[in-house]
Amino acid sequence: MLVLSRQKNETIMIGDDVEITIVDIKGDKVRVGISAPKNIAVHRKEVYLAIKEENIRAAQAAAADLAALGDLFPVGLAQTPAARAPAAKPPAGGHPAGGSASSADRGDKR
Repeated sequence: MLVLSRQKNETIMIGDDVEITIVDIKGDKVRVGISAPKNIAVHRKEVYLAIKEENIRAAQAAAADLAALGDLFPVGLAQTPAARAPAAKPPAGGHPAGGSASSADRGDKR
């Protein structure tokens, strides 16, 4: 572990993109400002460890847990995108096979 001494308003660079600045010192507390690109996650260690633990638990989902999820999604919805696509609209004329519908198709009682 590298140990550095810094005073208020002094900065430490990590690589070319991360700056750590000592913002304030009061008693036994040090306030630190961190400037880093958005693609670099910055967390307090206890938060980082909690996220890591939750990710491990999520990756170890039991088969029964995954099967229970299947009950939430009917089999037909878990198919390919083409199978999930809405039904095509009937062609002009209103009959699915094309052309116009017969009186029986329209429900006419003649």
